[in-house]
Amino acid sequence: MPRIIVLGIESTSHTFGVGIVEYVDGDVRIIANEKDVYRPVKGGIHPREAALHHVNTSYIVLRRALDRAGVSIRDVNAVAVSLGPGLGPCLRVGASLARFLSSYYGKPLIPVNHAVAHVEIGKFLYKFDDPLVIYVSGGNTLIAIQRRGRYRILGETLDLPLGNLLDTFTRETGLAPPYVVDGKHAIDMCAEKGSKFIPLPYTVKGSDLSFSGLLTHALRRARELREGEGLGDICLSLRETAFNMLVEVAERSLVLTGKKQVLLVGGVAANKVLSRKLSVMASMHGAVYAGTPPEYAGDNGAMIAYTGLLGFLHGLTVEPEKAYVRQRWRIDEVDLPWLRG
Repeated sequence: MPRIIVLGIESTSHTFGVGIVEYVDGDVRIIANEKDVYRPVKGGIHPREAALHHVNTSYIVLRRALDRAGVSIRDVNAVAVSLGPGLGPCLRVGASLARFLSSYYGKPLIPVNHAVAHVEIGKFLYKFDDPLVIYVSGGNTLIAIQRRGRYRILGETLDLPLGNLLDTFTRETGLAPPYVVDGKHAIDMCAEKGSKFIPLPYTVKGSDLSFSGLLTHALRRARELREGEGLGDICLSLRETAFNMLVEVAERSLVLTGKKQVLLVGGVAANKVLSRKLSVMASMHGAVYAGTPPEYAGDNGAMIAYTGLLGFLHGLTVEPEKAYVRQRWRIDEVDLPWLRG
């Protein structure tokens, strides 16, 4: 089979990314993975400001990726783009660029589900074929397996995603932004100052979780610190409670399915404490564990390009004028012909 090059565009939230993958004789290489991240001065992500950031940086990031890969846009065989889930204004920037590149240069356009891409890049990096997937980010928290050509959700958050919980707490208590410094989340840096565990609401319902009560209670305790307590104790207790809830539902799903591979994906996958907990849990059940490395754990263009390659090889393309943004496109709504099981 001739050389195939796929360019992927990611713009679902705070990151505008462009990745490029190369496929030759069954071998896949990531040859570029460039990005630029919108960071608000205060508060959370402002969708319109993030979208403006993407508009202003899209050409720069695209140019960097092409230069890094050593290819021109005419060498690209297909363009892939994340069409959801995500923030509408941000998604539309990436979709508009992808539609233009596809139409102007006559390249096939491949629609990619952002959540699926997080999973597929993790599977690719660790050569996993059928893992129990633990997907944790600012917008998602779920446990899934692949079955009959789709990812099937076994459990998920009923309200806040785990990443949103951590970001909201650190923002409301004045610890962040920025949320991540030198690879550590603000909650981890705060937790290092804690020495006492404080019981907080622990809400697991079967294989589902709820973080809203935990956040409310932790914020109240942080604002009304009792004698002998410090903010570090609250941070430590919040983190440990939230992570232990996730480990519990993941273990329940692992025992139920009997999987021999456990894969942690999404932005929160970069958290070393969570990764260590899940690694111990997996080893207790004879499963191999892997957590996506930071470069590919957060939003990035390479995961879109790689998933786009899978779609391209299976004929999954869309006309540019029909490449609609889907803000609430769930992972279990996507048919994926390359999945086994």
